[in-house]
Amino acid sequence: MATDAPPPSKADPRLPSTEQFLEVQESAEFAELRRSHRSFAFPLTVAFIAWYLLYVLLSNYAGDFMGTQVVGNINVALVLGLAQFLTTFLIAWWYSRYAAAKLDPKGEAIKSRLEGDA
Repeated sequence: MATDAPPPSKADPRLPSTEQFLEVQESAEFAELRRSHRSFAFPLTVAFIAWYLLYVLLSNYAGDFMGTQVVGNINVALVLGLAQFLTTFLIAWWYSRYAAAKLDPKGEAIKSRLEGDA
């Protein structure tokens, strides 16, 4: 099976020093990478937890509403429960696309510069 990646190097890679890691950690470029990650991940995490807690609270305290028939034997609780799975997969897909477009290039640039200096 052919791949685009070259075979791994037989030589042991030299690790950057602690000072180099700290220098990168304090750089504006790394701060921007963290800011990009947090600006995407934190709001989505809060929104998903709120959505999940809403589902749990409705299940506990709004039994009549959750038992409302939508179609046949399918009720609101089942629809919202399945929507939990759907939103989980949609968020994972969305994050994967975001990371590939915005985070990975920045991280790879930092990594290659750090390994190049090692």
